[in-house]
Amino acid sequence: MVTTEDIRAAVRALGLSGKALCVHSSLSSFGWVDGGAATVVGGFLAEGCTVMAPTFSWSFAVPAPGHLRFPRNASECDAFEEPKLGIGRIYTPDTLEIDKAEMGAIPAFIVTMPGRVRGNHPLCSFSAVGPRARELVAGQAPLDVYAPLEALVEVNGWIVLVGVGLEKLTFLHLAEKAAGRNLFRRWANGIDGQVLTVEAGGCSGGFRKFSPSLRHLTVNRKVGKSRWRVFPAQAALQAAVEAIRQDPRITHCGHPQCERCNDAVRGGPILDGRINEV
Repeated sequence: MVTTEDIRAAVRALGLSGKALCVHSSLSSFGWVDGGAATVVGGFLAEGCTVMAPTFSWSFAVPAPGHLRFPRNASECDAFEEPKLGIGRIYTPDTLEIDKAEMGAIPAFIVTMPGRVRGNHPLCSFSAVGPRARELVAGQAPLDVYAPLEALVEVNGWIVLVGVGLEKLTFLHLAEKAAGRNLFRRWANGIDGQVLTVEAGGCSGGFRKFSPSLRHLTVNRKVGKSRWRVFPAQAALQAAVEAIRQDPRITHCGHPQCERCNDAVRGGPILDGRINEV
């Protein structure tokens, strides 16, 4: 059984006390946790950490108006080609809604916590709790989806993978952008009810291939049955950007018909008639 003290001991052993962290997690990876997600988050907070997590909510997505469609945005083969759930709905950072099945129990718990700060992005928000929560999340905007991860880099924060693989590492989408790629565009209703264009990441199915590039930065630890992998955000961003520039196909999931991956390898979707080539 994993307790708060087990989490605190791991944080101390990894030198993460007082640090800003982006945590990607699987609660079930621990086995049995006494107190569930509250115990895990509470352990980090008790060590003075700021805990940030992706808290995506794709149920707010809407179809793209015709005049906003770009020449190539992987729309023909994308899973979110014609989303309907967001029609008539408006996201605000106060909402408790989250794609729990995809995000997991720990991000879903963070969203409910008093004092948490959630980003201003209807589909791909980040939420944080702890002393630097507002500093990390406040810059997120519909067309600046990964501002919280950029803030994490600026404050010398850390990435913590808790029982999940690199395919869950949203941070690597920031590396794609930093390497010169355009990110994808999706759509949701703005606060005025009008359709809003937002920035979003692509396919992450190939991200496991970054393991060799990040291995020299990674510290491993076992907590209960959960394998943690920890690395510094700034150095990880530099390593991932270099890996993409050396081999643009490193991000590709391997499925020939994955248009999101195909577009990403080309440099990202055409936006306003422009294309970035890697």
